[in-house]
Amino acid sequence: MIGLIEKMKAYWIALYKRIDNQVNLKKYSEIVRPVIRNYGGKPLVRGGKFCTLEGETYLRTVIWEFPNYEKAINCHDSKEYQDGWALAKDTTERNLQIIEGFSTE
Repeated sequence: MIGLIEKMKAYWIALYKRIDNQVNLKKYSEIVRPVIRNYGGKPLVRGGKFCTLEGETYLRTVIWEFPNYEKAINCHDSKEYQDGWALAKDTTERNLQIIEGFSTE
């Protein structure tokens, strides 16, 4: 069981409701991208073409994969990440969840 838990990845899922300042968001992205990578984060989705089939439509979706839940939480809570987020948080509204993956093996 311990081996299985160690293998379970985690995901940041950010759904952007409002972006008032693209420049702030770009600066945030440039600063936090290396921070997230230092915690093992791997980008899976960043904007792009989409189609809303049910529920609310969000302007932008970003998904990062992490080696595990603890790394994802530690990254979010780090001073480096929070300093970067401070650049965009007043001009951006988003839902952000960190979700532990699962294995069917």
